[in-house]
Amino acid sequence: MVHVGPSRTKALLVCIFLGFSSGLPLFILYNLLSAWLKSEGVDLKAIGLFALVGMPYTWKFLWAPAMDRFKLPFLGRRRGWMVVTQIAVMLAVILMGQFNPSTEIWIVVFLASIVAFFSASQDIVVDAHRREWLTEGQMGSGTALFVNAYKLSTLVPGSLSLILSDLISWDWVFLITGLFMLPGILTTLLVSEPREYGPPPLTMRDAVIEPFKEFIHRSGWKHAALILLFIFLYKLGDSMASALATPFYIELGFTRTEIGIVAKNAGLWASILGGILGAYWMLKTGVNKGLWIFGVLQAVATFGFVVLAQSGPDLWVLSWVIGFEAITAGLGTAAFTAYLALETNPRFTATQFALFTSLSAVPRTFINALTGYIVEITGWTNFFIICVILALPGLMLLPKIAPWREEKKSPFEKTV
Repeated sequence: MVHVGPSRTKALLVCIFLGFSSGLPLFILYNLLSAWLKSEGVDLKAIGLFALVGMPYTWKFLWAPAMDRFKLPFLGRRRGWMVVTQIAVMLAVILMGQFNPSTEIWIVVFLASIVAFFSASQDIVVDAHRREWLTEGQMGSGTALFVNAYKLSTLVPGSLSLILSDLISWDWVFLITGLFMLPGILTTLLVSEPREYGPPPLTMRDAVIEPFKEFIHRSGWKHAALILLFIFLYKLGDSMASALATPFYIELGFTRTEIGIVAKNAGLWASILGGILGAYWMLKTGVNKGLWIFGVLQAVATFGFVVLAQSGPDLWVLSWVIGFEAITAGLGTAAFTAYLALETNPRFTATQFALFTSLSAVPRTFINALTGYIVEITGWTNFFIICVILALPGLMLLPKIAPWREEKKSPFEKTV
């Protein structure tokens, strides 16, 4: 089966805009929301528990089969779902800022859950669109650009919105932040539908059962279990370290404006550099070597939080920590996401990709919900040391999952 994909320039632009649209809601939930709650006097333990609103990212494989099975009556099977989820996220974010979290916390929890549900649903169909739309040769570099645009979106809720919060009221902050979903909506309206690799599932039973059956039978259940364990562990330490990053910076003594300015400068240029390096390195090294190199750098970047915890409110150290984390986390995620894409069968893209990314979101949702309690017990320095240690098991699985001297190829298609 030969897949002639989009031009390189078109693929680049679409991956950037859809990556930004996919990342924005997540960082609103984990960056802007935590800063908002902290500034409004909400307890640190409660802020940590807010990670539980991200449960849809973990359970999205449950409704992913419906997005494989059913097509909305406009824009096609992938783009129809994309535009609906994007508009829903935008409206929920704007509405969330109209409430006071110190007195109307349960309304905020409900709206944050709505954002998480439609954001996770957007991820399902955007991942499926990218997997089916790009050729295998474009997958590594396209995913690197997608992931770094995903990371780059943190500069809106993690920088611009924080700076604005010192100048205008929170309701206007959330309105402006929500409107940043518009570029993704416009891209969805303009991009083409991917070609279909076969007929979509004819029944919901087929949509649910066949993707899991194919994955387990492909290389045997033991190798399937090893893949799932790797998916769970690879981003564990990095995810935990970044869960309370903004409250950590505030508690060290940085102002929200300082955090926003440093994130804008160090994070912006580091993310741009990461995007360029990621696209280039993934073309040159391939997915397997990328998982090794970027995984090690990811662990080193996590150790930077230990250094910052010891140095105190030093803006130069903060700049290095944010900048290095922006590069390495994006690179690690790019290789990881490209690996997940190549493990999916294009006939069941939405369901299998959702299963993989749901499992990778388990640490961010359930384990990260405990981070506030862990910090209370261990202190910031020991907490980040624990995060570094938890980055190692995933790396130890690489000889089995992604041998250094081999290259990851999809068994499902040939590309030109």
